[in-house]
Amino acid sequence: MSKREEFISFINTLKTASPTITDKQRKGFLRLGVQQHGLTFDDASNILNAAGLAIGETVDYFQVLGFSITEIQNLKESTIASQVEAAHNKLYNASLRAGGRPRPDGRTEEQWRVLLNQARDTLIDPQKRSAYMATQHEESFIVDASKPKNLDNMVLIPAGEFQMGSNDDESLGDEYPIHTVFLDAFYIDKYPVTNAQYKAFVDANPQWSKHDIPKKYHDVDYLRHWRGNSFPKTVADHPVVNVSWYAAMAYAQWQGKRLPTEAEWEKAARGGVEGQKYPWGDFADPSMANYDWNVGKTTPVGTYPPNGYDLHDMCGNVWEWCLDAYHEGVSMSSSPRNPISGANTIEWIANHFIDVESNRVLRGGSWRIPASFVRTANRNAESPSFSLNVIGFRCVCGVTTESGPPSIKNR
Repeated sequence: MSKREEFISFINTLKTASPTITDKQRKGFLRLGVQQHGLTFDDASNILNAAGLAIGETVDYFQVLGFSITEIQNLKESTIASQVEAAHNKLYNASLRAGGRPRPDGRTEEQWRVLLNQARDTLIDPQKRSAYMATQHEESFIVDASKPKNLDNMVLIPAGEFQMGSNDDESLGDEYPIHTVFLDAFYIDKYPVTNAQYKAFVDANPQWSKHDIPKKYHDVDYLRHWRGNSFPKTVADHPVVNVSWYAAMAYAQWQGKRLPTEAEWEKAARGGVEGQKYPWGDFADPSMANYDWNVGKTTPVGTYPPNGYDLHDMCGNVWEWCLDAYHEGVSMSSSPRNPISGANTIEWIANHFIDVESNRVLRGGSWRIPASFVRTANRNAESPSFSLNVIGFRCVCGVTTESGPPSIKNR
């Protein structure tokens, strides 16, 4: 099935689950068609129009049956089916006993029973329920990336070649051999994303909050150290941790940016210096980075000295998610110019990130990792849903210099 056919199938299923959507939801589904299914805006709009989805007030089927999305989404299908059926039967029988008395919501009991049947039939069917849940999350888990891109606290990394990888005995073959890579210029965050910055994202995109994010996009540790949607006050300027790759991608998209490729991350981490194990030299130095339980927890971003590109915490403090799929060792099939693993283009991953399932690259080491693992060339990987308390991220964006100072573009 093509991406276009997948979108049509999704919209048709959506209509059977909920024939009305809000105007804001319609905009979210148009973004879904364009960003996740590769359609033009006009094509996505025509598909919505052909489906006959009406703009109007939507009915909350979860509320009708006395549930919430949060308590339903992580249950087994058999449990969902039994609970939905039980709730429906209880309310339906109560309506039959009520006779012809008027209801407080203005419906007749007969109209109420029709609504109860619609709610049961929608929530008990996995496909219909999934489509219906998309209407309740107004942005369908696609964030609004229309906000202007902000270059504050970003550093321009110049275009050019660098030597990527390592031939050291410590490399364990995963970084071998050293090879030449050419990268176009790009901007990268000076610091990892902080708790305060991530809270602004969650506040603007509640579908990615601790209690609403679907199970597919995280594990049980997502934002584990937060209470509800708020972090402890003492860690506002610490890097956010317990964030999955999916959530990091969504944050970057909201900023009009993306995660760095593995090559971009390593070039930035080296700070313009070739052939050294660490950004500061060939020997471990606890005064230069937070690693090996020297502090015992994360530290505020910018605590340690910057590298040659004026970037902080590229080694230690928290592991950082990269865009690429993980492969063991150097992939010689990758292009030496702007290489990316796991897709033909950066755009493909950015537009289909919620469909990704393969392990993603982690770089930089963390506050718990021995010195040999915070070396600049060291590589690691985890499932994109993994959300450990030593994993964070930072963002990048491409540049163009066709006229005047560099300005941001999507690559």
